[in-house]
Amino acid sequence: MAMQPILTAEQVEEYRAAGLLYPINALDPDEAAWFLSQYDSVTALLGGAPKAVQMTQVHRFYGWAWDLASHPVVLDAVESVIGPDILLWSAQVFPKPARDRGYITMHQDGTYWGLDGGEVTTAWVALTASTRENGCMRLLPGSHRMAILPHNDTFAEDNLLTRGQEVQAAYDEKSVVDIELKPGQMSLHHVRAIHGSHSNPSDSRRIGFAIRYMTPDVKPVRPGESAALVRGVDRCGNWFLRNDPPAFPGMESAVGAHQAEAERFVAALTRK
Repeated sequence: MAMQPILTAEQVEEYRAAGLLYPINALDPDEAAWFLSQYDSVTALLGGAPKAVQMTQVHRFYGWAWDLASHPVVLDAVESVIGPDILLWSAQVFPKPARDRGYITMHQDGTYWGLDGGEVTTAWVALTASTRENGCMRLLPGSHRMAILPHNDTFAEDNLLTRGQEVQAAYDEKSVVDIELKPGQMSLHHVRAIHGSHSNPSDSRRIGFAIRYMTPDVKPVRPGESAALVRGVDRCGNWFLRNDPPAFPGMESAVGAHQAEAERFVAALTRK
């Protein structure tokens, strides 16, 4: 798979028009397999396949997750759409085991993240194949041009979102595209783009690594929030910066600290 680290002008225009760009070749297959193996080492300590809410803010606790979130090829693509100064806000694994009932309702990320202004994009990196059959991400092109729309918080048991939020707006289902990716490929999507995914009735698991990047002029709605400066400079000072890679003495201590932070982070997102 040929690497494609810098987007062309045509690709940037496609992102601007659709709020979505895919596929982007980010990792070679061996790299993707290695990152997947590191994720598996975490899940083994957690006693099995974790839920997405347990796997947020992973870049702050595991060296492999930091390395992926700050991967130069990923950042090259992100820089092409939001500019040279890049803050990393969060990184999260979205796991769907084989024959899993978990799904994501159609929603806009900007509804509940507590981010104000600036530019925000998500890089979604496939660590396994992501297909229609195993519940790939789906997105409504052009929906990023809409304002933030009303959402209903369902808190449904099998919904992988923190609130189970679902956009309350009519849209043409036939216009929604399935974002199929090979291991190591990624997509970029805008913070206001309407997207979601179906469950995974297949015999293959689907593991995706979602990284949320923003420009330094984005302001946190909740005071005291942190971010990492992964490229360029921060001239705004809106965030408490955590720029150091994680340094825990062992995987067990990292997992324990991570689960405590994941609970805090999810609680902040679910608090109205």
